[in-house]
Amino acid sequence: MAIIKEFKEFAMRGNVVDLAVGVIIGAAFGKIVTSLVNDVIMPPIGYLTGGIDFKNLKILIKPGDPAKKIADVSINYGNFINTVIEFLIVAFCIFMVVKAINSLKKPEEVAPAADPVPTNEETLLTEIRDLLAKKA
Repeated sequence: MAIIKEFKEFAMRGNVVDLAVGVIIGAAFGKIVTSLVNDVIMPPIGYLTGGIDFKNLKILIKPGDPAKKIADVSINYGNFINTVIEFLIVAFCIFMVVKAINSLKKPEEVAPAADPVPTNEETLLTEIRDLLAKKA
């Protein structure tokens, strides 16, 4: 029973619940960003680059045999280039979205700093000054 109680405390801890919500929202947001990249941003980029597709670029190490259903052995560096380009575009889009969201937030008002409390030395010096002023 103790382990169930311990697990319940762990699962209901604020950080775990916040993390779960963040992962779920992040997955949904990822779909939005992927759609933005694939459906809105990539078509004009494809048009500007003349429809260059890096997916077919590869270094063939050993040709395959279609009759024996053996695939080519190759280094598919073109697919890697496409993935890096897509990552950079997605990262930039997320940066712009986060920047836009942050600009919509109200700036937090900075509370005015409280007057510093005088040190014991300063208090004693003030008292001495006041006593000397009374004598004069």
